[in-house]
Amino acid sequence: MHLTRRIYAQLAVLAVIALVAGTVMALGYIRLPAMFGIGRYTVALDLPTSGGLYPSANVTYRGTKVGKVESVDTDGHGGVRANLSLQSGIDIPSNLQAEVHSQSAIGEQYVALLPRDATSPPLRDGDVIAKQNTSVPPPIDNLLDSANRGLQAIPHDSLKTVIDESDIAFGGLGPELSRIVKGSTQIARDARANLEPLTTLIDQSAPVLDSQSDTADSIHAWAAHLKTVTQQLRDNDGAVAGLIDNGGQAAAETQRLLDRISPTLPVILANLVTVGKVALEYQPAVEQLLVLIPQGVAVTQGTAVANANSNRPYPGGYLSFNLNFNLPPPCTTGFLPAQQRRTPTSTDWPARPAGDLYCRVPQDSPFNVRGARNLPCLTVPGKRAPTVQMCESNEQYVPLNDGYNWKGDPNATASGQAIPQLPTEPAAQGNSPPPNGPQPQAQAPPPPLAVAEYNPATGTYVGPDGHTYKRSDLADNAPKDKSWQDMLTPPN
Repeated sequence: MHLTRRIYAQLAVLAVIALVAGTVMALGYIRLPAMFGIGRYTVALDLPTSGGLYPSANVTYRGTKVGKVESVDTDGHGGVRANLSLQSGIDIPSNLQAEVHSQSAIGEQYVALLPRDATSPPLRDGDVIAKQNTSVPPPIDNLLDSANRGLQAIPHDSLKTVIDESDIAFGGLGPELSRIVKGSTQIARDARANLEPLTTLIDQSAPVLDSQSDTADSIHAWAAHLKTVTQQLRDNDGAVAGLIDNGGQAAAETQRLLDRISPTLPVILANLVTVGKVALEYQPAVEQLLVLIPQGVAVTQGTAVANANSNRPYPGGYLSFNLNFNLPPPCTTGFLPAQQRRTPTSTDWPARPAGDLYCRVPQDSPFNVRGARNLPCLTVPGKRAPTVQMCESNEQYVPLNDGYNWKGDPNATASGQAIPQLPTEPAAQGNSPPPNGPQPQAQAPPPPLAVAEYNPATGTYVGPDGHTYKRSDLADNAPKDKSWQDMLTPPN
């Protein structure tokens, strides 16, 4: 028989197709390389029982098939060993849990490899998954026997009632149940599509759950307090109901009150803003005051302890009048010179001299320790200064003398600082200043001095008010030796 060239070409194409199909069949379906162990490795799995596992069962990792069960046999020590043939190129962490599951109600067991972390070394050929890291499902026959015994324990009439009531409960709910099933399926699909965010959420939920566990005591305390509040509301139900019933009227009265005081309310609020700013600025001092007030009240109450049980109709405080005159002596350093001081008998109100008047001795001096020079700066902790300007600047306090001289220093010779003087007044009208010279200023008349001449024979003198006074201790016949009692009693 003679074959044409066309037939030869067709036979060649058929041979190529048959070769390709056979190769695909051998590699893709029959998996000849896997039958000879090419591209695969074997891992042993120790189980307490077979759990229905059989050869050729699937092996999954994260829900994906990665191999199959080659054989299932006893291990000679009362257990079962299954050999797993796994695909190469897929790194499966060795720190894992191997579980045998049933894919359907009729069986079809498979092995699920569940890793505990992603940092452990991967499985290698010849590794063994220990029995303590495995689990098998309970035997189905035991479950069926238990279910059968449970149904037999239920009276027949009661079981019939349950079935009838279930029919009544779920009868006609087919569309709703169908929607529930469809919704659950959609949720499962969405979860599958967002598997990585879900796994990340699960992995990172540990800190949140740990925080809830760590704050369990606080949560219990909060629940207990909430229970107490609800009990109080229940016990005072009438008062709460009255508050709800009368709350609207009270709110209306409050609104009418605000309407009546609306002209003055902004002024009050504005003043409160100023007071609030001052309180905010002096917050440390306010806190210190609140700390010291209870102690001061306690000390004040302690003065009456000695007379608490006395028979007096009005028990009073127990005080000790220990008079310490000039201990320490008064501080005059930094005040007006002696020749400019006012007499105690003056009753007018002259202008305050320019400058800051306070005791200008060193801050650690024993004189006038509570003076302005030792006031703490609220805005600069640790600094003490007599004025706000000095507190808020880099200027430091400089005394006028060494602190041991309690007398005044009218010339400020120690530091060169100017002593406050009486204010000056403009020149009198009619006295024109020199055209080219400095503009003179007339000094205000000095205040009257507390000085008066007295009669040494009788000790009488005329005061600034024009009245005659007498000091018998100034007379010539006054006793020369005086006791401390004479110093405490006024002269005749």
